[in-house]
Formats: sequence, C-alpha cells, structure tokens
Amino acid sequence: MTETLSIVTRDHILRLIRSEYLEMPDLRLTCRQAQRLWELDEHTSAQLLDLLVEVKFLHRKDDGTYSRLTEGAVAAPPLRMAKAEPAGTLRAHEAAGCK
Repeated sequence: MTETLSIVTRDHILRLIRSEYLEMPDLRLTCRQAQRLWELDEHTSAQLLDLLVEVKFLHRKDDGTYSRLTEGAVAAPPLRMAKAEPAGTLRAHEAAGCK
C-alpha cells in the first residue's frame, strides 16, 4: 500500500474553518470539538481559533465555545455596474493583437 503525505498550510486550514462557520452561522464548537472536526492537534486548534477571535471573526463564549462574532448572513460588498462599450468598438488590447 502506498501512502501519500499531504501538506496543508495554516492559511488553508483557516479558510476551511472560516468556510464552515460561514456555511453554518449558528455553529458553536469547543476547542476539542474543533480539534476532532478538522483533525488538528490541541495546540494548533487553540492557536487557530484564538487567531480568529483576535481578527474578530469568532467569539469565545463564557461556556468555552467558539461561535461567529456576527450571526446570520455576512453582508456582501455592494455590486458595481461594469462599464459597457458600444458594439463594434475594439478595446486597446484587442486592437494590438492580444487575446
């Protein structure tokens, strides 16, 4: 049997944790539960959760659970309209032969 080594960066794990909390706004986990869910050691789990508290994404409640600081949907940045060009005009990079 061949085993492969998977190297996961700290940023990748942080994105994973954030995405779980975004997908489930009412998610509340203890450090131990987070450790099991994301297969982390105790030190790494605590360090990452505390970092997310520090950047004001998570909040550590009095009962020791970590939850999103803001519950509910995350406000998306306002959409902006794209500038449309009149039909039949070439953009500068198209005129220069770039595709």
